[in-house]
Amino acid sequence: MPILQWSGAFLALGVTGVLLARAAPSSPADCGCEVAQVPNEATTQPGAHDPTIVKEGKTYYLFMTGRGIPTRSSKDLKNWTPETQVFASPPEWAPKTIVGFRDHIWAPDVSRFGGKWHLYYSISTFGKNRSAIGHATNATLDSSSRDFKWVDEGPVFQSYPTDGYNAIDPNVVLDAKGTPWLSFGSFWKGLQLVKLDDDGRVAEGAKPAGIAQRPEAPDAIEASFIVRHGGSYYLFASYDFCCRGARSTYNVRVGRSRSVEGPYADRDGKSMLEGGGTKVIEGGTRWKGTGHEAVLHDGRTDYLVYHAYDAENNGRPMLQIAKITWDRDGWPTVPASE
Repeated sequence: MPILQWSGAFLALGVTGVLLARAAPSSPADCGCEVAQVPNEATTQPGAHDPTIVKEGKTYYLFMTGRGIPTRSSKDLKNWTPETQVFASPPEWAPKTIVGFRDHIWAPDVSRFGGKWHLYYSISTFGKNRSAIGHATNATLDSSSRDFKWVDEGPVFQSYPTDGYNAIDPNVVLDAKGTPWLSFGSFWKGLQLVKLDDDGRVAEGAKPAGIAQRPEAPDAIEASFIVRHGGSYYLFASYDFCCRGARSTYNVRVGRSRSVEGPYADRDGKSMLEGGGTKVIEGGTRWKGTGHEAVLHDGRTDYLVYHAYDAENNGRPMLQIAKITWDRDGWPTVPASE
């Protein structure tokens, strides 16, 4: 069983296993690291890369980067049980569409609308923007239910070498009217937003529009996650570099807007299309490269869910969960990384 240890407002867990390591990427691309699983130690969190957590009923479900999209469940955000991965075999369309794909699926995002769960995921290879965002649906996340079955709906959006963006790192947000929007992007011309229809496909005639970019070097921005809070939309994103173990420099920044379509600006009023972004969290002495964030809304509490590389454990990526406090001006803060 995992051993729980709280550190301030942070929660972390560990699972016995082996890290299947990759070399750090040498070109701008999202991480293709395998899921890290490390022996139980004083600090215990599941090894995870690009984590996201959602809740159905009284159960939390964790999804992460890896072969078939690894999944775990928990009743308390502390003790995690392995679940059946989303795909027993690679989606049939993926290797035919993206040359070089080898069943390593990146950055899943899970949301509920239209009476079902929608899972979006990234199919790509290092350093290239010939990428695709896949889409799968399920009636329930409870694997014991007779209604449980992931149905792959195929690619929902693709990018090509001639595009100025990269179709990875998907995230869905519902606007005030319940309309779903898909944000995505990594490096190149930054983060994009496109309107979806009620079935979770790109709406007829909809075109992606930029919502955040770093026009000057480094152009490292990815992992968008948009949430509604207090009448505004908050765009979280990861800046700088992941996937380099303890040398990773990922950090999380945020901007906000009154419209889901933007423009998003940071606390100082600088547009995120001009490189703006108020820093939320960055690496500390032990936990490096804090990023690829998601937000879990649980009742009256919001949590920032992200991975960080453990400098005391060979730079392995681990799940981190931190409580978000919204200050009097409506900006999110979390405890500093140790």
